[in-house]
Parts: sequence; C-alpha cells; structure tokens
Amino acid sequence: MSASPPLRPKVEKIVLAYSGGLDTSVILKWLAETYECPVVAYSADIGQKEDWAAVERKAWETGADAVVIRDLKEEFVRDFVFPMFRANAIYEGTYLLGTSIARPIIAREQVRVARETGADAVSHGATGKGNDQVRFELGYMALAPDLKIIAPWREWDLNARERLIAYAESRGIPVPVTRARPYSMDANLLHISYEGGILEDPWAEPPDDMFTWTVNPEKAPDRPVYVEIDFERGDPVAVDGERLTPAALLGRLNDIGAAHGVGRVDIVENRFVGMKSRGVYETPGGTLLRAAHMALESITLDREVMHIREGLVPRYSELVYNGFWFSPEREMLQRLVDETQADVTGTVRLKVYKGTCTVVGRKAERSLYRPEFATFEADEVYRQADAEGFIRLQGLRLKIRSLVRGA
Repeated sequence: MSASPPLRPKVEKIVLAYSGGLDTSVILKWLAETYECPVVAYSADIGQKEDWAAVERKAWETGADAVVIRDLKEEFVRDFVFPMFRANAIYEGTYLLGTSIARPIIAREQVRVARETGADAVSHGATGKGNDQVRFELGYMALAPDLKIIAPWREWDLNARERLIAYAESRGIPVPVTRARPYSMDANLLHISYEGGILEDPWAEPPDDMFTWTVNPEKAPDRPVYVEIDFERGDPVAVDGERLTPAALLGRLNDIGAAHGVGRVDIVENRFVGMKSRGVYETPGGTLLRAAHMALESITLDREVMHIREGLVPRYSELVYNGFWFSPEREMLQRLVDETQADVTGTVRLKVYKGTCTVVGRKAERSLYRPEFATFEADEVYRQADAEGFIRLQGLRLKIRSLVRGA
C-alpha cells in the first residue's frame, strides 16, 4: 500500500528563495504544479558571483509569475556581518559563520517581497537534513508568523539527483551540461563553503583545484603585505586610511586576504539537527577583520568586561549557527556586546603572509594600555612591594585547603 500524499494547505501565492540552479528551478515548477498558484522567484544578491540577467531569464522561462532580485550587499555587511564581528563570533572555535549569517537577511527580504506581492506563503530549497531549513523557517516565524511555509524537500519524492534531472527534462527545464562539481558550494561576500560529495570522507584532503577564491598559501607571494584597519565603536570604517562602505571594505579585505592564501579552514562541525558534517571554508576578509578587532579590544576593553563578554561568545555563536538571529536572546546579547564597543575605536596593523595574518601594531586614543605601568624599567607609578600582600590574600584559601588536607 502506497503512502497517502501529504495534506497541503490552500495557498494563493508563493515567494520562493530562488538561486537559478537545478534544485530551485525544479522547485519553482513543482510548486506551481502542486499548489496550482503563482510563484514569485526571489533572489538575494549578497555578494555571490552570478549572472543575474541569466538568473532572471531562467526564472521567467521556468514559469515564474514574477521575478524579484534584490541587491542586499551593503545591508548584509552593515546589519548582519558587522554586528556579528563586534561579538567576535566563531562556532566551535573555527567557523566564522559565513553561511549562517546569510540566511536571516535572505529570509527578512523574502518576507518583505511576500508583503509587497500579496503572497501568503514562502518556500526555500533547503533539504531536510541540513541547518538552512531551520535558519530560514525560524526567520519566517519570527518576522511573519502568518505566512505559510513550504519545504519541498520534506514533501516530494524527488530525493535523488537522477529524479530531479528526469523531472527537469520532462518539464523543459535546462539541466547544466557542464561537469557537476563533486561537492556542494555556497558563496556570499563573507565566505565560500564546500560540503558533501568528495568531502564526506574526513580523512581525504580537499583537492587544491576545489578552492575558487584564495591562493594556495604555498604559492602565495614571497613578500608579506601590511594592512591597516581603522575602527569606530567596534566597526571597521577604513583600510589603509581610505574610508569605504561596509560592503566595499569587506571586499577590499577579501582581495588582500585571498591573494595571500588567508582564510582556509577544514572542520567537522556539529549540525543543529544532530549529525556531524565536514565543511571546508574560505573566509579571507573575515579572518583579517576578526584578528584586527580582537587586537583593538585588547587595548580598549576593561579586563572584567572582556572576560564576561568572551564567556558569551560561544552562546552568541550558537544562536547565529542555529538560526536564532531574530530571537530575543540574541538581541539581548547584541545590546550587551554593543555596549562594550563604545571605546573600541582605533587602528590595527596586520602583516599578511602565506596564509597567515599577524597583528603587528595597535593604537587607540582611549587605550587602557599605559607603558608607565607595564614597563619592566624603573617607574614611579607602581609599588612592586604591594604585590606581596596581593599574593598573600590570593593564596590564603589555598593555604587553608592544604592545611586541612594535611591534618
């Protein structure tokens, strides 16, 4: 006995997060046929290299009722990447959250498009095994709880590439004739990710020709380059003295980092849905940016403020990774983080060389670093004899514990 088809809600119009690839092209046609309603193809330009005219043309040819392409690069960096970097967010000590932070802005604009076009449903192309389905749908729920959510990968039986291709060919949807990459890619202005296929063996080294952005560190220039980044209240505002918009600034740092092989990581991460997944990432500009921001904080943040904030970084990072950008707890942590950035204004100098970036200078007008206190030379502002009482008080509980144990 075959399983009964899922009960589907009545839908008037759907906005689909559309990339123009095989999956979302099939989804566009499948939605129109299955739900018998108009489908709006919506694409977000967040810095990925796309032929947007070709994406639009393919959406029309596949049967879209309307096509909406939004340039979100500046919003993406200003309202999502920069706040996250003010928190020094990093997932499981390595991943700079390039895919994770892109999903909330895509979802936010998708909701706007739904309102503008009178749609009552939104859809995405994320599979039922990954994190992105969670990130998209938590965004929809937080911003527009009235919209219906359609996740084709959890409904249909096109769960193999051969079935997708057969469906596409039967509907006249062009199937790429170029050699398929043996892995999955996702790109934006912050990073490029590679997952699946040949990378599913955690022992296998990624092939060098897989990387599309960064130079192999072994083949990077033999001379280092120095770069200075200016910050105001925790946000970068200039590179080498030139003030730039957020997107242009991140793009400049990407160019510098990529040319010198900076930003490659290879990790096995814990997905929110419960499985481990191997991912390889290129985040050249973000790697430079985080190193510089942390260096500036080292001279501008109070010790106890820094330690409390650092204790919150894993929690903040998990919220971003798991899709809770629009949650009250992330917003609360963001307010706390932003409060710590009031004096994080200054300049950091980095040395970039063969896959590494090293902090070689930092300065700030309101720096808490005072040479007259820190010097190893003779000084008149610190009484070294005071340290004896400090140490005695710190060690008192240790002495008592030892006496008790020895009794």
